[in-house]
Amino acid sequence: MTGTESRAAGRPDGEPGRRCCPVVELRQYTLHPGKRDVLIELFERHFIESQESLGIRLIGQFRDLDSPDRFVWLRGFRDMDTRAAALESFYGGPAWKAHREEANATMVDSDNVLLLHPAVPGSGFALDGLTRPALGAAATADGNLVASIWHFGAPVTTACVDFFQNTVAPAVTEAGGAVLAYFATEHSPNTFPRLPVREGENVFVWFAKVAGAAAQRGHAAPFERSTSWQRTIGPELARRLARPAELLRLAPTARSLLRA
Repeated sequence: MTGTESRAAGRPDGEPGRRCCPVVELRQYTLHPGKRDVLIELFERHFIESQESLGIRLIGQFRDLDSPDRFVWLRGFRDMDTRAAALESFYGGPAWKAHREEANATMVDSDNVLLLHPAVPGSGFALDGLTRPALGAAATADGNLVASIWHFGAPVTTACVDFFQNTVAPAVTEAGGAVLAYFATEHSPNTFPRLPVREGENVFVWFAKVAGAAAQRGHAAPFERSTSWQRTIGPELARRLARPAELLRLAPTARSLLRA
């Protein structure tokens, strides 16, 4: 298999097309007990269209299946300069000013934020053609997503990307999953310091969809149970990573654009 063919084999499922986005925030919020649904209702009513009207792409919102007090969401930007301008407009605008006290009252911590860019061209999310459910829509139970965060002691290398594309992604597919996107740390200075991001991180983050109950709380993801994972991938990851990988099991909210 040539280098070109091997990279094509590990690309996210579906047509290459135009993918979102050059800059992505992965945001994990720790909330006060019992407040997650309060924030989700507020978020989906007031904070989706108000951000998208400023050029921010609201990629997805999720309940963390392993932590009842964690809300996870993704938003994307064209570049770091437009990120700064859009966030300045949103956090200085009417929607946030009207609802920020209620939103902030649900939160214990909102600083767990990874700033990312696609690991290779074409490895972002394929969102074209997706339609966001209307306000009041019910959440579906078609499946969930997983996000795996790999921590390295230095910036992500081509060898790491090749390992994912040629070894990990096929194992995910063989186990019935579908790779959606994969990213690496965006090391540009934070252009909106009013919102902190995790500094000094070197991460590779990938997302996959998993059908049915395979990603439910208390279950190992199906690819983790495969023979290839147990014998080869798991030990190789343990050798490469600076600390154990984080696996987020994510259930899309009712109005999440990215769904399983």
